[in-house]
Amino acid sequence: TRAVQVLPNKIGDPRAPEGNLMERLPGTDLWHWSLRLRHDWRGTYDFHVDEGDGPEPGTDGYWQWLRTRRHHDPLNSRTLPRRWTGGPVSYAELPAAPGGHDWQPRPDASRGRVAAHEVPTRELAGGTRRVWMYEPPPETGHSADLPVLVLLDGEHWQPRLGLAHLLDNLIADGRVPPLVALLPESVDADTRWSELTCRPEFVAFLTGELLPWAASRLPVTDDPARTVVAGQSLGGLSAAHAALSAPGRFGGVLAQSGSFWWPDGPRAQWLTDRIEASPRLPVRFWLSFGEQEWVALPAARRLREVLAAAGYDDASYREFNGGHDYLCWRTELADGLVDLLGPAVPAP
Repeated sequence: TRAVQVLPNKIGDPRAPEGNLMERLPGTDLWHWSLRLRHDWRGTYDFHVDEGDGPEPGTDGYWQWLRTRRHHDPLNSRTLPRRWTGGPVSYAELPAAPGGHDWQPRPDASRGRVAAHEVPTRELAGGTRRVWMYEPPPETGHSADLPVLVLLDGEHWQPRLGLAHLLDNLIADGRVPPLVALLPESVDADTRWSELTCRPEFVAFLTGELLPWAASRLPVTDDPARTVVAGQSLGGLSAAHAALSAPGRFGGVLAQSGSFWWPDGPRAQWLTDRIEASPRLPVRFWLSFGEQEWVALPAARRLREVLAAAGYDDASYREFNGGHDYLCWRTELADGLVDLLGPAVPAP
């Protein structure tokens, strides 16, 4: 092994590709690298390993090549599924970091039902869109007007991360009421970029096709105050755009690490400009961002200021010690759902 580079999520300078190199302990096969982090940090990380089968260190293209030699940590059993590929990515959590215990199945929590469906659509390409639907456990005794969560990037949140376990646990603890979750698929990276960038046709799919489809199958509410749209990164941007475009359908926005910088160029931060130029709408925002998200934070902090100036006094904004990372987003998602949907109302 000639070199090992360690890249924790959003820790390191992208302008210095030679950064974060580990050092070999002389006379051993042990490599080490140190940094100081606050005790509530958590994040995923990769190793990039030069086994001697590529260009020489220091030659043109070496650092770009090394970034292709990605491995998870073979000595760390804590992994999450990687976005798109589903392969493992390692993670670390310091002692005071929020844990992911809410995502573990519990024997005392009744199980809801999850099924994948093909929802007909004229708004989106392909004619149908795969959507995972979560129904609350029948033991909860729900009957009508169930709150609704629409969570984007459904192909990662349910099949790989197991969102149903989180919802089962939150419902069992009474932290949220029994609810229905709809998780539309993003298909692939190109489709995601096309659809999750403030597209009216995507909003039309959510409001005119997906929600009516769910209402034809389950007793869901039509109260926007109890209907939340949620997403991360571009999904967070798209969730906010959907609620601002259709406040009569979505009254809650849960946007995590939202790409509010979008688009690049002279129209940057387009959605924030729209909020600034418009009257206040009956939409409640719950926003969170990682302290290491150097790309997203300037636009995020401007959005916070614009929301306050526009009268969104009930908006929630916070920054966590982490990066652009599903490890962080899963605990933040739980907190946001509890805040937006509130505890279950005790039965009379």
